[in-house]
Amino acid sequence: MQSSAVDVTVADGVADAYLTRPDDDREHPGVLFIMDAYGLRPRIEEMADRIATDGYVVLVPNVFYRAGRAPVLPMPDPDDPASGPAFMQSVRPLILQLDPGAAARDGEAYLDYLARVASGPVGITGYCMGARFGWRVAAAHPDRVASLGGFHAGGLVTDAPDSPHLSAGDLGAELYFGHADNDPSMTAEQIAVLEQSLEDAAVIHRSEVYAGAVHGYTMADRPSWNESACERHFKELLALLDRTLKPH
Repeated sequence: MQSSAVDVTVADGVADAYLTRPDDDREHPGVLFIMDAYGLRPRIEEMADRIATDGYVVLVPNVFYRAGRAPVLPMPDPDDPASGPAFMQSVRPLILQLDPGAAARDGEAYLDYLARVASGPVGITGYCMGARFGWRVAAAHPDRVASLGGFHAGGLVTDAPDSPHLSAGDLGAELYFGHADNDPSMTAEQIAVLEQSLEDAAVIHRSEVYAGAVHGYTMADRPSWNESACERHFKELLALLDRTLKPH
């Protein structure tokens, strides 16, 4: 594997990022990997490396770059019950900055960077709030994003006038969602609304609930990790990317 730290110039500044690709001179399709709220860190790099081994150039930006280079915030201590809520209180303002306009601007820069180092259209994979950000990028740039995988996604259906599900008609990508079971950030009722919005917009998609897997099931550095659900996510994601990015 070839991996390195890179900087991506965006409209609002410079985003530090992780770039990884197969160790050869061939062209490979690009994947934009959108992190979860815990930030760009070794576990995220490990996941990106695994995707890259299947023949992809993977870019993982620090989407919280407006607050500084990664690590922006220290990871909460799993042995301290108070550290989790304190972390979420600190990270929430950073998440709120990632509105549709910011996602469109940042996404354009990330896609432009991938266009210089990878071939063809791009696939996006997003985790937790990263799935929401990925949706917004895909909706803003439908001609450039061929697929979107969202895993333990949160906040895709809200009462806000800019709720992501309301822009389903703007998507040009094929979608796959691997929802966490009993996830308060994406309830069964919200999943049903999401699926109906995609049906109404005639978006090619598949949406599944991973039984027994809680929010954050892909993250091996968190107590929420579920090995079997994580492996299932990789299988489904790589199948989606293969279908939509590689010539057949």
